[in-house]
Amino acid sequence: MAIYGYSFKDASGSIQKGTAEAETEELLRKRFEEQGFTITEVTVIKAGKTKQKNFGKVKLVHLSVFCRQFSTMIDAGVSLVRCLDVLSRQAGDPKLKKILIDLGQRVEGGESLSRAMQRHPRTFNNLFIGLIRAGEIGGVLEESLQRLSTFLEGDVALRRKVKSALTYPVLVLIAATGIVIFLVSWVVPQFAQLFLDIGLKKDDFPAMTAFLIDLSEVFKHSWLILIISGAAIMFAWKMFVGTRFGRRVADRGKLKVPVFGKLHHKICMARFSRTMGTLLTSGVPILQAMETVAGTVGNTIMADALLEARARIREGDRIGDPLEASRLFPPMVVHMIGVGEESGSLDFMLQKIADFYESEVEATLASLTAALEPILIVCLGFIVGFIVIAMFLPLIKVIEGLSAGEAE
Repeated sequence: MAIYGYSFKDASGSIQKGTAEAETEELLRKRFEEQGFTITEVTVIKAGKTKQKNFGKVKLVHLSVFCRQFSTMIDAGVSLVRCLDVLSRQAGDPKLKKILIDLGQRVEGGESLSRAMQRHPRTFNNLFIGLIRAGEIGGVLEESLQRLSTFLEGDVALRRKVKSALTYPVLVLIAATGIVIFLVSWVVPQFAQLFLDIGLKKDDFPAMTAFLIDLSEVFKHSWLILIISGAAIMFAWKMFVGTRFGRRVADRGKLKVPVFGKLHHKICMARFSRTMGTLLTSGVPILQAMETVAGTVGNTIMADALLEARARIREGDRIGDPLEASRLFPPMVVHMIGVGEESGSLDFMLQKIADFYESEVEATLASLTAALEPILIVCLGFIVGFIVIAMFLPLIKVIEGLSAGEAE
């Protein structure tokens, strides 16, 4: 990206000057036009790409703590450079420590905090940078950091609830898979050899037994092929979802898969409304906010719907109409957004929507966990029972043959 100097007239008619990064002058002008300003002059300060240092990705929990501490120190009147220096010294995460040192050096050298954060895209996303920039422009950086910290803490809490709810079912599924592999690869061959030793032929085995023995042979002689095939499938799927088309297919499937699709949709709705509400409360223009939300909602299908709505809003449409047309946003959400738009309290309505969907996610997770536990136990019992019955059917057949011989 190149660095441009610009000047424009604000609503009061006074000239405002500043610098910004953009790929081209046209994109810079377009960005300001979307915010209602027309640039009168643009000069190139530095051409070329902006260097981005890669220190790795910092966990959300560490970022939320950093934002909370940062806002407290700014609110207490500590200078920006001093805050970054102190926070870098006490940072527990080595990656965050390096990033904060780099931010401190760049801010001390004259860069704005938001521009310095743009050099670390893996750690600071568009939402983060947008809120920081809004705080810098409005002179309320501590408030933006507090809102950002509250948002990140809520996001961390939501992720923890999802992970904790799915931990038990995943562990049961892993245990069941391990048990089945052990039985098929070790116990079944022992029984198969026993059957052959007592004189049974493979043609005499019941269908269930023959199926398990054949499966055991596959595990025994082709285990390396199975592992390579599984790894190849996973790699191919990862490459497929890495493309735009594959990502859209996967995200559409997430929304339509039974049971879990509704949960994913509710999580996306909670993230959309919370992020949008936070941005609008911080003074970010609605067009810029919708662009940022589209990148953080977590589903490309919903992101495309938001970008389409953004384009329609630029043409003069109301916010709720394009969202309703996408059929991804429930009538309740569209109605509340419409009410918020008419009453001038859109940010408040979005926060209320977020509260509702976060409680819905929590309730759905609780009911889903309660339902999955007995289902998984029953499935595990059925599989183990199938193996046990299949192994004992030949023995029953042998015993019946012996009883018939003794009776004669």
